[in-house]
Amino acid sequence: MKKILAATLALAMTAAPLLCVPAYADEAPEPITLTVFRGDPGDQPAEDNRAYKKIEEEFGIKFEFEFLAGDLDEKLGMMIAGEDYPDLFDGGNSADLLIQNGALINLLDYVSPETTPNLWAHIEPQKARLISQDEDGNDVLYIIPNYGLADGEQIVNEVNGPAFFIQKQVLEWAGYPQIHTLNEYFDLIESFIAENPTDENGTPYTGFDILCEDWRHFCLINPVQHLMGRPNDGEVLVDVSTDDFHTETFIDKPYAKPYYKKLNEEFQKGLISKDTFVMNYDQYIAALSSGTVLGMFDQTWDFNDATYALKTAGMYKNTYVALGLVYDPEYVDGKEIEEHYVNGSLPNVNRGFGISVNCECPERIVQMWEEMMTDEWQLFFNWGVEGEDYSIEDGRLTMTQEQYENTLDNSWRIQNQARAFFESSPKKQGWIMEGDLAGNCWEPGNQPEVVFGQMNEYDKAFLEAYGYQKFADFVNPPIELAPYGEAWQIDYTPVDVEHQDFLDIQDKYLPELIMCAPEEFDGLWDEFVEEITPSATAFSEFMQEAVLEEAHKVLDNE
Repeated sequence: MKKILAATLALAMTAAPLLCVPAYADEAPEPITLTVFRGDPGDQPAEDNRAYKKIEEEFGIKFEFEFLAGDLDEKLGMMIAGEDYPDLFDGGNSADLLIQNGALINLLDYVSPETTPNLWAHIEPQKARLISQDEDGNDVLYIIPNYGLADGEQIVNEVNGPAFFIQKQVLEWAGYPQIHTLNEYFDLIESFIAENPTDENGTPYTGFDILCEDWRHFCLINPVQHLMGRPNDGEVLVDVSTDDFHTETFIDKPYAKPYYKKLNEEFQKGLISKDTFVMNYDQYIAALSSGTVLGMFDQTWDFNDATYALKTAGMYKNTYVALGLVYDPEYVDGKEIEEHYVNGSLPNVNRGFGISVNCECPERIVQMWEEMMTDEWQLFFNWGVEGEDYSIEDGRLTMTQEQYENTLDNSWRIQNQARAFFESSPKKQGWIMEGDLAGNCWEPGNQPEVVFGQMNEYDKAFLEAYGYQKFADFVNPPIELAPYGEAWQIDYTPVDVEHQDFLDIQDKYLPELIMCAPEEFDGLWDEFVEEITPSATAFSEFMQEAVLEEAHKVLDNE
């Protein structure tokens, strides 16, 4: 493999700096260390991490990771101001700042059907969404999505995105009820705490937590669109039944008020702690990991570490179920709202690693990704080492209970998996479509033999009590993806000032509205709407045009 890679590199990088290529085509590449920034908190891998050792042996590449500490936009702003860029850059939800400020290279200078057939085959089906044009009309691609380019029919065993979450023990205690509306949800949590104010250790339960830190304030801001029956479009509500995809901000509309008034009521009852508005992400994950937080609005991927911690500790009853709540009819003029939380499959546009303009060896990184898109590497990243981490039996990928539990153990992952690198890199998802393993899943978490065969006994009994086969059965099936994708992926930088003002006003007022005296709520809400209207109007007008443009971009290429 080293010789093949070296030869490929030599052909692709004739004019590249010496550091990027070996002295001779049949020698291993010159060892290098790449600096890497991840726009979210994370754990440093162990010094003798098995996965990174394999990467170093095969590609001569080591990594020096920096994880986010503090505010993402502030950190990126400092990097941009000093042009102090790492080699690999994951800007998270603020990646557009990097693109607009010229921090990332155009990957199309290195990715093509001829030089990188694996990568090209990966992005080609969604190139209308991924490839855009710069000011000069040139095709550009700055980031190959880290998630969302899946093969085959969409796999939905559980809700991986936004939902209202509730601990399984709460539903068990209530006799496994069906919970579909906002009032049903909070009534159940109230009733549970009334009879069970503390856990078995005497620690008080928190009814509902709200994460507000930095870009994760979507936990505070986004629920209204889902209560109105739509999947995640970020900070706007889009009416897909209209020809112009009518787009509006929702936070300043009358239908948003009932949600925050409900939270105000729950705060007055003590179900929401004041600490929730000042805690950082690590504190939030620690609270969820303790098993004492009964509910929250979030996205599944955002609290995976807490889920892993609870499962590792055997606290299965304290893990969460995703519920697709909608407004009670009384909040929306008697209208019955149909729930649509799960969207059709889409690429995670502009999310993942870009290569910075300061990187001396972009070709080498791209060729490494190209090789890593082979089945051999994808199996290694997803499943591990055959015989140690998984087995193949009659063409099926399987894990023992111990092997599966290892994948949930953070200390084991730090020692054995390349999470910090692989999570932000291009990857195969969905079904394995060709070869001896066709019909298996790339991700163990989607493989039927793992999902159901290694499911703990508590979860099996829990699903059986509901008559369900999987946890995705708690919500409706995915709806058809709108032509514009999901509006949160649109680049807001043309209205960056207005958008930031729009967010800042929400961050200021929404916690105040939740905590204020009930008699002050209506007046404070009117004050909030008045102050946010100018920026909301500017942002919604921009988004209306952008959503329509994105929709036509895809429709015209179909």
